[in-house]
Amino acid sequence: MKTSSIDHRKSAQAALVIHPIRPRATAARTAEERLEEAVGLAGALDLDVRQSFTVLLRATTPASLFGSGKVEEIAGVCRAHDVDVVVVDDALTPVQQRNLERAWSVKVIDRTGLILEIFARRARTGEGRLQVELARLDYERSRLVRTWTHLERQRGGFGFLGGPGETQIEADRRLLLERIVKLKAELADVRRTRSLQRRGRKRVPYPIVALVGYTNAGKSTLFNRLTGAQVMAKSMLFATLDPTLRQLRLPGGRAAILSDTVGFISDLPHELVEAFRATLDEVREADVIVHVRDISAHDSEAQGQDVTRVLAEIGVGPDDGRRIVEVWNKIDLLDANARRDLDDRAVGRGAVALSAVTGEGIDDLIARISNLVDEAPERTFQLAAGDGEALAWLYRHGRVTGRQNIEDGLAITARLDSQALGQFEQMRPDLVGRLAAE
Repeated sequence: MKTSSIDHRKSAQAALVIHPIRPRATAARTAEERLEEAVGLAGALDLDVRQSFTVLLRATTPASLFGSGKVEEIAGVCRAHDVDVVVVDDALTPVQQRNLERAWSVKVIDRTGLILEIFARRARTGEGRLQVELARLDYERSRLVRTWTHLERQRGGFGFLGGPGETQIEADRRLLLERIVKLKAELADVRRTRSLQRRGRKRVPYPIVALVGYTNAGKSTLFNRLTGAQVMAKSMLFATLDPTLRQLRLPGGRAAILSDTVGFISDLPHELVEAFRATLDEVREADVIVHVRDISAHDSEAQGQDVTRVLAEIGVGPDDGRRIVEVWNKIDLLDANARRDLDDRAVGRGAVALSAVTGEGIDDLIARISNLVDEAPERTFQLAAGDGEALAWLYRHGRVTGRQNIEDGLAITARLDSQALGQFEQMRPDLVGRLAAE
């Protein structure tokens, strides 16, 4: 089956990036900021961007998006710069994509296709590749007429007098749908496996802390700073895709699990949100969500709103009782005046200002996470002097905040979340019956 992906065998393909400005469009970003992001996405695919500009659409043309005069003008730009690929930073219909390719005699890719290409190149794990392939097939399903050149052929029926048989496009669509069904079944197995893994982690109840944020906000750099890991951290859109879990040590010696997740972006293709739902379940099940923002970016507020929208799509809203910590990263890129203003705003918003590169503010973030996961009330348990098993369990599964010798043994003061307390109650109902909340 032939697809419409960019030919990566040819290095540094020349590209033209266009951001259409739709009439009466309202957006949190300026057209220039959207164009800059589109150029960054093209750069993430190693495209050589020869030219980039915005185009004001006075009206949208169903056949080609742009008017005929603008189409001819862009064709001239393609010839002048010897362009191989035109990136249109908008959603194109299959008909529009096909007509523009014919008019410009180059490969045309829209925003959704561009992001899917990046995901296809960045995915490393088997799960990631499955998710990306499913998203791409969902995208290609409506574009069979445009992307495959052999679809006008027909295969004959049985015998000399048989009918025209199954058209090639019908056969290819059937094969594609069969592949989609198979991928969905495999991803369902992945979700079951992840669910079992989460259930196993809950039996040893370490709190889960998930990092989320706009792509290139510095999540992986922060992840490395907090855990000492060596996850790829690069100033590039979607530098890492596959989720990574590492242990995070909190004050007092308690352990937590830190999860670095895929970055979000404005107008994230719906196909990707659906395909990566198994991965995003890690976010939904987290005890604490750390929303990392690039506070040095001009459109930092808009990026934060985009992340909030995607979180809402997976069932994480501001009013669901979820504990979300907002982190303003990259303060090392701000000048002194901007820093002073930032510190005042951070206090007012309850955000943590830090630099994942220099380490400034990291201790404040760890303290904030520790306070959130330790919101369980302190409880005092009376243990016999030789009850080492219960004592060790409390140290492993909770946070021991006090220990005092008493006449009959030990009085242990500890914080246990509701799940750990329930497990302890099943294991030692005699001790829970004698606890006293402080």
